[in-house]
Amino acid sequence: MASQYRTPAGVELTDDLVAEVRKDFPILDRTVNDQPLIYLDTGATSQNPLQVLDAERNYYLGANSAVHRGAHTLAVDATDAFEDARRTVAGFLGAAENELVWTSNATEALNLLAYSLGNASDGIGAEAARAFALKPGDEIITTEQEHHANIIPWQILAARTGATLRYVPVTADGLIDYQAAENIVTERTRVLAFTHVSNVAGSMTDVAFMVQLAERVGALTVLDACQSAPHMQVDVKALGVDFAVFSAHKMLAPTGIGALYGRHELLEALPPFLTGGSMITKVTMTEAEWMPAPIKFEAGTQRVSQAVAWAEAVRYLQHLGMDRVHAWEAHLGQLLAEGVSQIPGVRLLGPSVGQPRAGLVSVHVDGVHPHDVGQLLDQQGIAVRVGHHCAQPLHRALGITASTRASAYIYTSTQDVERFIEELAKVRPYFGYTD
Repeated sequence: MASQYRTPAGVELTDDLVAEVRKDFPILDRTVNDQPLIYLDTGATSQNPLQVLDAERNYYLGANSAVHRGAHTLAVDATDAFEDARRTVAGFLGAAENELVWTSNATEALNLLAYSLGNASDGIGAEAARAFALKPGDEIITTEQEHHANIIPWQILAARTGATLRYVPVTADGLIDYQAAENIVTERTRVLAFTHVSNVAGSMTDVAFMVQLAERVGALTVLDACQSAPHMQVDVKALGVDFAVFSAHKMLAPTGIGALYGRHELLEALPPFLTGGSMITKVTMTEAEWMPAPIKFEAGTQRVSQAVAWAEAVRYLQHLGMDRVHAWEAHLGQLLAEGVSQIPGVRLLGPSVGQPRAGLVSVHVDGVHPHDVGQLLDQQGIAVRVGHHCAQPLHRALGITASTRASAYIYTSTQDVERFIEELAKVRPYFGYTD
């Protein structure tokens, strides 16, 4: 049986409750370099609670089989568990179960969408797919804030179709320049793809503004929700986006699975990207007919145990309450921003202190390479992310090549934040800087 929840439902998170939450995460009990582990790299990959680990193990112990194949009891049990997981994860985003496509990760989800649009542009699909066809003169718009996964697929789609790829620049602080966006999104725009929360700046995009720009010209909207769905209430219907992507491994669940949300009528009209077994109704040696969405996008053997575990991760977060998760992380984000901004020679990227931000900060330490910063922190048991965070254009716009990022989650305490700030303040003095 899965472990029971240790924390009461519907209460505000505090350090005392976080201490109880941490008991669900055995990895947080380990030491690193003889120091207690402080894990501040959830922006890359979160840790997994026992309840999620148990859910995946229990699936293998009692129901492991191929889904959507066979009529024996295990096959039925596995399929039921798989589709129940789809309902659970879709519902977490306010979507219907036929609007969620399983993928390997959010990167694959974005590639799936871009390549499906390319297939439609090549004449693949039924008549309804013609509405997605891109051609020279059309424009795809993304932003300078994006993860590479929300840039490169659009580069390839533009090259494939002759469309032009443009981007909305960022301000000096690394925030989306909304005034520039108003001029860049025009009647030539066919796709507007943007992040919900920047994985570098920690800023939150005005989704309503971006959706309004796209709707004004009839463009599709694509939301990268990787850094928002695990940390705040996300309702894709209320947001009004056409598509959204997110990943399990950033929200307490295993690696190897992500999802594409799409409005059902759009998924039905799009041609598939991956093809083969399971996604068809009829195959001859010369042609094939496809299953309805979302199954037509899910060729091959599926990620069943991962989906089951992801559903348990959703239930874990829902038990805590996403409003409460967001409030706690917003509090930690402000503590992080306030603390690092007071360290001489450390530049806070993204929103200034006091402005809304997610529970993460990225910093540039003057005179010290981020890899050296990360190594010194690791010696104290503090795990952070260093590098360009798959966002080279944003770093380039900020005048740097890389940064150091600390990202919090439900198992992060204020003491973790204080310890990070304390050790970060020692980095420049260690290298001989005295200012």
